[in-house]
Amino acid sequence: MARRSINKDIEIVHQKLGNRALVLVGLMGAGKTSVGRRVAEKLDIPFIDADHEIEIAAGKTIPEIFADHGEAYFREGERRVINRLLENGKQVLATGGGAFMNTETRQNIKHHGLSLWLKADLDVLLKRVAKRNDRPLLQQEDPAAVMTRLMDLRYPIYAEADITVESRDVQHGQMVNDVIKAIADFENEDDSTDE
Repeated sequence: MARRSINKDIEIVHQKLGNRALVLVGLMGAGKTSVGRRVAEKLDIPFIDADHEIEIAAGKTIPEIFADHGEAYFREGERRVINRLLENGKQVLATGGGAFMNTETRQNIKHHGLSLWLKADLDVLLKRVAKRNDRPLLQQEDPAAVMTRLMDLRYPIYAEADITVESRDVQHGQMVNDVIKAIADFENEDDSTDE
């Protein structure tokens, strides 16, 4: 069987998305923003970072929201902002690591989008998150222990995403192509079998 061109994959992805969002989920450091921005560019659709939109809505950075109001307050704001963003139709939407844990958010993503989990191993995540110090959940003595706990807690929920793509240390262009191919290959109940 001949391999499809990336242009054909892009065409298929547009058909599969229709007017829905491609919603990226996964732990901090999985590449949701860096890969998501490039996927959106390749698909020629808007890229939205939910964390950035939360900061705009709150008028504060996420670390400030956590410090001033706590995680529960942040999660409620996150839920509202993501629900609003999902109404915007076709886009690539990068969500925060904890967003997909909310049942209502998962249901809204399922209704308004196609979810894709960027799944990464612990060593890849730790290497990436070490480059930034703005992760409220990692302001601890042992980031590896925190990440392991988050993986244990969240990976079974992330596994409910429509598509899973292994996030690994390769060129961004390769990850973008992997994501686009995975979506093009994805079979959902809306796909007709009589092509």
